[in-house]
Amino acid sequence: MTAAALETTPEANAANDGVQDIGGKQYMVDAKGNLVPLELVKPQDKLEDETVRKIMKFASELSAQIARFKGHTFTDLGEFDALLEQEYGEQRGGKKGNRTYMSFDGCQKVTVQVADYIDFGPQLQTAKTLIDECLIEWAADSRPEIRAIVTRAFNTDKEGQINRSEIFMLLRLEIEDQRWQRAMGAIRDAMRVTGSKTYVRFYQRKAPDAEWQSVTIDLAKAA
Repeated sequence: MTAAALETTPEANAANDGVQDIGGKQYMVDAKGNLVPLELVKPQDKLEDETVRKIMKFASELSAQIARFKGHTFTDLGEFDALLEQEYGEQRGGKKGNRTYMSFDGCQKVTVQVADYIDFGPQLQTAKTLIDECLIEWAADSRPEIRAIVTRAFNTDKEGQINRSEIFMLLRLEIEDQRWQRAMGAIRDAMRVTGSKTYVRFYQRKAPDAEWQSVTIDLAKAA
């Protein structure tokens, strides 16, 4: 017997602890959608089911609470920014929209950071050609660490994407060779901002001269 005709949902199952009463008899739905009589379900499976559903209930409620908190946070900061601009003609944040808000005692702060997603256009292949020419000509004179950075920068990962952090490492190298400089110019020309994401972070400290401590909301980083 299957549960398809009953049109059950995970939310409905969670609400009734995964046990369904049909015609006066109790069943649980297995992973294949079959209705299994409750008395045939192993005790350890019942206990595991109860434990997971209990945890997921709290997790779902907490996720919804965090989503509401995030919405309220951006609303509150947006209203503050609008009021500040209206009353005092002052705008918070630089060109990218990064900004910091501080409590009067200097012990609490909220930061908003806008991170750009960067992709690279066809000019990157030109940069790679110029860099290869430099490495071939320098041969033994080129430092092994430079070759290593170049190799890592242009090696693709499992998703076929280049190593962005190593590309930026190349830009920090101070090399006077004109072809290298043209290659770095080609890399900069190849950069394209394809999107952005806004992050809000929270910090506090016991005194104005103490170190900032992050107020962690990320479950993976929570103590």
